[in-house]
Amino acid sequence: MSGELATPAQTIRFGSGIRYELAAEVRQLDRHHALVLSTPEQSEIALDVAKRLGVMASGVYSGATMHTPVDITEDALKYAASVGVDCLVSVGGGSTTGLGKALSIRMGLPHISIPTTYAGSEATPILGETADGVKSTFSDPAVLPSVVLYDPDLLVSLPQHMTVTSGLNAMAHAVEALYAKNRTVETTRLAIEGLEAFRQALPDVVKDPKDIKAREMTLRGAWACGSVLGRVGMALHHKLCHTLGGSFDLPHAAIHAIMLPHATAFNEVSVPDLLAPVATMFDAEKSGQALWRFASDLGAPLALKDLGLRESDLDQAANLATTNPYWNPRQIDHNGIRSLLQDAWNGTAPM
Repeated sequence: MSGELATPAQTIRFGSGIRYELAAEVRQLDRHHALVLSTPEQSEIALDVAKRLGVMASGVYSGATMHTPVDITEDALKYAASVGVDCLVSVGGGSTTGLGKALSIRMGLPHISIPTTYAGSEATPILGETADGVKSTFSDPAVLPSVVLYDPDLLVSLPQHMTVTSGLNAMAHAVEALYAKNRTVETTRLAIEGLEAFRQALPDVVKDPKDIKAREMTLRGAWACGSVLGRVGMALHHKLCHTLGGSFDLPHAAIHAIMLPHATAFNEVSVPDLLAPVATMFDAEKSGQALWRFASDLGAPLALKDLGLRESDLDQAANLATTNPYWNPRQIDHNGIRSLLQDAWNGTAPM
């Protein structure tokens, strides 16, 4: 199973074992000194990738972490300068891809991404960085990786809880795209395509993590969901997740998994027609409730309190989320967001 998608800005390749063609991709970029990036938890994979690159690997930096802290990026810049690199290879999920993007735009170097989760960051020109406890995002074509190699074999060992939360994280990108202010016929089609891929295949990979066909379908869904996120504006869901992640240091994918049904239900009041495709594909009356049931059936985390967020933090979270809010199809007010956060903290199904 392999394939390639032609996009103006990226080379996108899918297939079992496609990561073994990394050296050829580095040569195709006319580069010779790669810095391989990962989180501490995935350092062994990064070392294996570096070993396969041989003399084209200048070093391995395994300090990537959630929410792309600027101090980590600065540390990685120093390391990159010390070993001499002319391209970047990120192996991992959104944390590692984010570090690759941050280095790429600062150093002006091409970036090859090998995703090991469904985060979708590799398909977007968006970078979110955290400094002094506040996460901010911006979009720039220069942060888009030059090459993405989607190898379903790398996801076989992805822990089940990460498979579920990462998949729901990807779905959140597509759900928001359905009601984005600058949505188009094409972005809506792509969003529905990505959501449908996860609806079909995510339960299959939870049931059998070694189902390579289903894994590749979820990766294609991740590309679709991530790609559409890079083409439209973000709204309430992503504002809430950036607030909770950047200011309270909560795990990125798990936040998305928990907040998705609640943010969807909140906006469904104002744009039920735009969210109708979600309800339809799940054969449900309301999309927010359908997503909550889907997450619950997959064993996803449902409550912010289980991530370590204190109930006493909810007022501050509501304040942050309603300060400089993103555009949203439903008017955002403090009381409404505070109530939404309470439900998400409790883990109750949205109404």
